[in-house]
Order: sequence, then C-alpha cells, then structure tokens
Amino acid sequence: MDNNSWIEYKKQIKERLKVFALDILELSETLPKSERGRILNRQITRSGSSTYANYRAALRGRSKAEFFAKLSISVEEADETEMWLDLLICSKISETKLIRNLHKESIELLKILASMRKKLS
Repeated sequence: MDNNSWIEYKKQIKERLKVFALDILELSETLPKSERGRILNRQITRSGSSTYANYRAALRGRSKAEFFAKLSISVEEADETEMWLDLLICSKISETKLIRNLHKESIELLKILASMRKKLS
C-alpha cells in the first residue's frame, strides 16, 4: 500500500470509529436504568468513545512509535467494548438489533485495528 493509500485508509477508519462512537452514544440512551444497566452503560460508553479518541490521538502521533502506542490503546479499548457488548447480550439485560449490530461492528473494528498494529510491528 503506497503512502497516499495508507493515509486515505487511516481516514476511512477514523470516520468508521466516529460513527461507531456516535452509535454507542445512541445506545446509551436506550439501556435500562437498573443498577446492572447503568454499570454496563457507563463502561460501554467509556470504552466505545475511547476507541475513537485514542485512534485520533494515534493519527496525531509525532513518530511511528507514538502512533503504535496510541493505536495499541485503541485496540485495547475496542476489545473492551466488544466484551461489554457481549456481556450486555449474554446477560439479556437488553437485546436489540442495534446492540447486535454494534457487537458485530466492534468485532470488525477490533480486527482492523489489531491488523494495523500488527503491520507496524
């Protein structure tokens, strides 16, 4: 992949992560207000938005090492988000099409970010 293609690819991933974070915020408005629902809501919202925030920080990295470090945090947050969404589904606290779609997207994003990180190492 040439440099221009790589830059464009990173921009596309940034946009996809932004949409994902916005969808997570939409989900947060729909979760039950029970104690379990509030705990999962807080965790999913934090990690789902952090994935996007850390990826943006990676793009602003001043070196490949800094990009790699921030990208690694983004991978960790994506993995955590997938785990919380899985728990939400498995606990049957809430099972909606939005949650299932977000869970599928979280797995895809995790694979993309992990693949990007692997190519850099």
